[in-house]
Amino acid sequence: MDLKLRVWRQKGAGDKGRMVTYQVTGISPDASFLEMLDVLNEKLILDGDDPIAFDHDCREGICGMCGMMINGVAHGPERATTTCQLHMRHFADGDTIDIEPWRAAAFPVVKDLVVDRSAFDRVIQAGGYITAPTGAAPDAHATPVPKADADAAFEAATCIGCGACVAACPNGSSMLFTAAKVAHLGLLPQGQPERGTRVVEMIEAQDAEGFGGCTNAGECTAVCPKGIPLSLIGRLNADYRANLLA
Repeated sequence: MDLKLRVWRQKGAGDKGRMVTYQVTGISPDASFLEMLDVLNEKLILDGDDPIAFDHDCREGICGMCGMMINGVAHGPERATTTCQLHMRHFADGDTIDIEPWRAAAFPVVKDLVVDRSAFDRVIQAGGYITAPTGAAPDAHATPVPKADADAAFEAATCIGCGACVAACPNGSSMLFTAAKVAHLGLLPQGQPERGTRVVEMIEAQDAEGFGGCTNAGECTAVCPKGIPLSLIGRLNADYRANLLA
């Protein structure tokens, strides 16, 4: 496959940034999107140019590091797929592909396609924990959990914190991320002691980080690689109102 890539290049937070066009040739349809970028970077290095900076780690759809906008869509054209799991067979020979970083005020660009997502860490620090007694570990069956609650908690816990929901949202909102983190703890008995304070403190933290408000556009769940449902935002709002007025 021969492709024309238009890639966002930005030396740092103070640089204006621009789209730069590159040609790549001989790309295998079975290569992943990140492997295609590896091929381009090898060529750039051999030519004495600065390689394109992009986040990646596990390349197995687990860590959430690899997010980028591909033709205006977070993680690219395939549903329930991270960028590292996206393969070039989903594009056609001769295609032009635009590649940009997440676009959100709370995710400032560090370099090229790399953004600072530490705002997510601070939202988690505000309430993403439970009270655990010290001493020996309790028996696994000591606290019964209804299967429906366990299933819902596991579904919420699949959020990998990639930030696609924020990048896709027209408001730059992190409500789907926060809702997933609040729900996966709040649905379980171990998360009940902090349930009331957790939701209030995490929403206050996300507001302080500059994330926008949710207007139920639904773009967040459409691009989420783990399929986190929009209904969790409704659950978050109900918990927030109940505990804000308590």
